[in-house]
Amino acid sequence: MTETPAWTALKAAAKADGARRIRALFDAEPDRLEGLTFEAAGLTLDLSKQPWSREGATAAVELAVAAGVEAARERLFNGEIVNLTEGRPAMHMALRAAAGADFKAAGKAVSEEVEDVRDAMQDFVAAVRSGMAGGATGRPFKSVLHIGIGGSDLGPRLIWEALRPLVPEIQLRFAANIDGAEFAAATAGLDPEETLVVVVSKTFTTQETLANARAAKAWLEAKLGAGKADSHLAAVSANPAEAGRFGIAEDRVFAFRDWVGGRYSVWSAVGLSCAIGLGWPAFEGLLAGAAAMDEHFETAPLDANMPLMLALAHVFNRNGLERPLRAVVPYARRLALFPAYLQQLEMESNGKRVTQGGLPVSQATAASVFGDAGTNGQHAFFQLLHQGTDIIPVDFIALAEDHEGPKSHRNMLLANAIAQAEALMIGQENLNEPHRHFPGDRPSSFILLERLTPETLGALIALYEHKTFVEGVLWDIDSFDQWGVELGKVLAGRVLRELDGGDGPDHDPSTAALIARLAR
Repeated sequence: MTETPAWTALKAAAKADGARRIRALFDAEPDRLEGLTFEAAGLTLDLSKQPWSREGATAAVELAVAAGVEAARERLFNGEIVNLTEGRPAMHMALRAAAGADFKAAGKAVSEEVEDVRDAMQDFVAAVRSGMAGGATGRPFKSVLHIGIGGSDLGPRLIWEALRPLVPEIQLRFAANIDGAEFAAATAGLDPEETLVVVVSKTFTTQETLANARAAKAWLEAKLGAGKADSHLAAVSANPAEAGRFGIAEDRVFAFRDWVGGRYSVWSAVGLSCAIGLGWPAFEGLLAGAAAMDEHFETAPLDANMPLMLALAHVFNRNGLERPLRAVVPYARRLALFPAYLQQLEMESNGKRVTQGGLPVSQATAASVFGDAGTNGQHAFFQLLHQGTDIIPVDFIALAEDHEGPKSHRNMLLANAIAQAEALMIGQENLNEPHRHFPGDRPSSFILLERLTPETLGALIALYEHKTFVEGVLWDIDSFDQWGVELGKVLAGRVLRELDGGDGPDHDPSTAALIARLAR
């Protein structure tokens, strides 16, 4: 595809800015910090350590205008079909809207249905937490085993790890991987009589989820007796009929529609396990925080729009300066899973090579994301960030207040986060000892949450959701399909039949040898 004038202008600006030191931009632009700091929904975002000048940032905003981001945003919120290959809207915003909203999906009103499911969830959460809804022997549930994979697992897992009490009233365990070690670890020490199993699958046909669900049902029946597991089961699915055939009672099946993408689904009944473990007010707070970021994204001007400006900073590095990697480092142990969550959100959404029209893309798409919690990451991959041959932009995430542990630990943690961002930018000249020379000029974003609460966590996740959407618009790709995961799943089914002793198709020599070696 031919490159548009707006893309050409962005790359020219990036080339010019890339020849300047980021530190020097603060001297050249006295209002730089103020102009590149954004606040919304309890979050503060500092993009002043990014490599763009005022002119570069303006070229990036002009690219967003030329790419039609405003019109695309309007289509998204209006519930128009934005997932073209599957013919669906993407209405995760409707899931977290306050009562009385009027969202539509492909012209059909959906807010009332969303509220009905939410009310049913709230009632069930209250019944489980109060002990009114118990198991086959009448004992209350003290643990929840959440079974799902991909978007049906990583979002709830992140939220639980981020917000869980130190000593929870109800324990959450997760089983996603088909590796039997995961199921064994998830059930270790649990009493089946006091365990509720929540099976989460959009289609209720996902191979890994069904295998773990069958194992969970057998685990329950081994203790409770045949036919007594059903009162310990609940399901979340866009295919309630299939959940019913599995043996789950109709009033224990919580539905969501196919306009809810898996990696955007934690706001739906997919978050049921978290609501049980954390309590309903915490789940409502999570929704409210995301809804606040939705409102900001929908209404804020482009040059003051936090998700859009974060997307443009990432695109400036990815496409303008040809940097294919990005690190995400939350200086909060409770957010240790956030880099993995973003791997799914960004790399599954925007890891595409053709446009919405099916033509080859004209720009490189999603950056590869990696990271870990600070300060652990400093003792792992920060050597590469400071002195490696690649310039890898970093997203730092920190909490202004943290009431867990000694205050001295909090200050030490924040000092490291702030210092690392500064060190990456300014570097340290030491030409006499090359091994101690730090080139600097390595960009970063800094996101500050006042505190880690359900509201700020919801806003943080929604910030990156909308950022990912904006990038998809700029690259003209479908951020909401995921066909790249299908081929391997189809081939895995064929290989499984052969490993179980059946016949299969011809394979390449390497694959055939592996099957022959491992077949029973």
